[in-house]
Amino acid sequence: MPDDYSFEEAADGGGEVRFAQLFAPGKDTLVIYSFMFPRSPGDRRPAPAGETGKLPLAETPCSSCTSILDSLDGAALHLAQRLNLAVVAKSAPERIRTFARERGWHNLRLLSSRNNNYNRAYHAETPDGSQLPILNVFVRDGQQVRHAWATELMFAPRDEGEDPRHVDSIWPIWSVLDMTAQGRGDGSDLPLLRYD
Repeated sequence: MPDDYSFEEAADGGGEVRFAQLFAPGKDTLVIYSFMFPRSPGDRRPAPAGETGKLPLAETPCSSCTSILDSLDGAALHLAQRLNLAVVAKSAPERIRTFARERGWHNLRLLSSRNNNYNRAYHAETPDGSQLPILNVFVRDGQQVRHAWATELMFAPRDEGEDPRHVDSIWPIWSVLDMTAQGRGDGSDLPLLRYD
């Protein structure tokens, strides 16, 4: 690891946590999902309800990332039996905490990377500062930590009109739809931050 990044905890009480501290004793695998909060500049899907929905649209969270995190929140307790899981967003800890309450997330370790360059170093931020949804896996071996895997399919060439499918393996919506005769459809109506 080139840097022992310092993150801000989004949980009540907040505080600083170093990258190395994300590894619990006896658990040598760390999975970090980079949550697009703020969303992609071109994302015009509706804002969420609640306090988070009062933010300018460009500063609200990504609907797709939110859908993934809705599912990961339920899986987090199971995953914690074998690995460390964290979610990193470039937004302020207070905003992340508020949105987590609005979504009913209780099991995710939510962190702010607003004051470090983790997102840029691990392909979750473009040179212009736009956020990208990437899942990275790190492995600790003694005192060394190495980057073991990333959802790099995001950057692979794809056919015109085809969405990147780099995190589909952890995204239940698409896994279920892929088993149906209709498949994914055009995908324009899924996922949303609210269904009125």
